[in-house]
Amino acid sequence: MKKDITEQEAFLQLAALCAQAEHCEQEMRDKLKRWELDTAATDRIIARLQKERYIDDTRYARAFVKDKIRYNKWGRRKVEQALWQKRIADDIRQQVLDEIDENEYLDVLRPLLKQKHRTMKAENDYALNQKLVRFALGRGFTFDLIRQCLNVNDDDFPDFTDETD
Repeated sequence: MKKDITEQEAFLQLAALCAQAEHCEQEMRDKLKRWELDTAATDRIIARLQKERYIDDTRYARAFVKDKIRYNKWGRRKVEQALWQKRIADDIRQQVLDEIDENEYLDVLRPLLKQKHRTMKAENDYALNQKLVRFALGRGFTFDLIRQCLNVNDDDFPDFTDETD
């Protein structure tokens, strides 16, 4: 897209972008790659953006996790996978995800399951609960949290734990 952009122009454009919203290092690297800047210039720009605190992967991950849980109603596994795709370091991913209280996941999951329950049709409670479990697993919630929200016994479900690990 941007063929003849200088290193300074690239830095200024990315700094302006980062001043508007949180971005991770990989997003900036991808943009610089599209602009066809060489590797050395890319590394210098990224280092400067980090030094001047325009990008900070830990700060980005915290904002990302908070938004995905609260607004997109995602569970831990889906959020973790998205952070992995954005190439956020393992230690940062783990630290940020561990900061989220389990009750916060439950506060998101309970109303989500309640709302979905109203729109689902099933022949019996067992089939309905299986559909709700599949729905919540697809959203990235763990089976133990789903079971807490549905208030069911272990006997009411097959063992899904092997399939989700």
